[in-house]
Amino acid sequence: MKIAIVILNWNGKNLLEQFLPSVIANCQNATVYVADNASTDNSIDFVKQAFPSVKIIQNIENGGYAKGYNDALKHVDADAFCLLNSDVEVTPNWLTPIIKTFEENKSTAIIQPKLLDYKRKDYFEYAGAAGGFIDKYGYPYCRGRIFDTIEKDNNQYKDSDIFWASGACFFIRKSVFETLNGFDESFFAHMEEIDLCWRAHNLGFNIKYVEASTVFHVGGATLNAINPKKTYLNFRNSLFTLTKNAGGNLFFIVFTRLILDGLAAIKFLFELKFSHILAILKAHFSFYRHLSTLLRQRKLLSQSKNYYQKPSIVWLYFIQKRKYFDCL
Repeated sequence: MKIAIVILNWNGKNLLEQFLPSVIANCQNATVYVADNASTDNSIDFVKQAFPSVKIIQNIENGGYAKGYNDALKHVDADAFCLLNSDVEVTPNWLTPIIKTFEENKSTAIIQPKLLDYKRKDYFEYAGAAGGFIDKYGYPYCRGRIFDTIEKDNNQYKDSDIFWASGACFFIRKSVFETLNGFDESFFAHMEEIDLCWRAHNLGFNIKYVEASTVFHVGGATLNAINPKKTYLNFRNSLFTLTKNAGGNLFFIVFTRLILDGLAAIKFLFELKFSHILAILKAHFSFYRHLSTLLRQRKLLSQSKNYYQKPSIVWLYFIQKRKYFDCL
């Protein structure tokens, strides 16, 4: 199976210098690409000089994660893509179980490896942990991470079907990526992989977590958790995803979600995080501006009523105090 490792870069010379050697050393059976989103630093000159075996794709603009990968992957010939963040350290033989799973399970379209924290290597990493799920109101969570509670890795999560795979290290068959018409470029960054996975589910594709493959993710290297822009993108894009893909009574689901977002804003108020309150308001106004477009997209897409494992992760986590996936 022909695998292409594609790392999206934007002014990330320091990250490439730190993490690209582990990728090259452990990807003997794959082709490594760096797709550059119109960087203004010297990161691409650095890659050309330091790692001449790496193929370079130069996008003409910084379209974020979504458009960046859509543009870059048009130039990649492979059976499957690995979309790898530039702040990820891979491990020996990490590709072997991924390829085996793809070859033995023809219906598997997307795969995520075990995602551990680069800074605390015995803990799961926030962005994807041991594979993602979503609740009725569009809030994502993971095996090994629910909201801000992150579990220690005790090998408690085995190979399993999951709902979404993390964009930090995201394997997808090329044919499926093309069938789905790639990422929704209006997302720019954050949650576009959840939208893609949701659309894949609604067309009957399978998504799996493979425990035997491990990578370590720094997380927040581009936008960290305290950045209000990250709050804006997460809240806005979650509403985009929900409106496009959720089955059932959409008005009730979205209305309830907007109320829950209001409660999140109140939580930020008590924490004196006023810029994050403003970010939620901006996210909602952007959602209203895009609503007619989202509803037109919804008419063209398939929806499934059986998309969520738990009705409300907010209720389970904050009211019933169930902090760990196995306690849900």
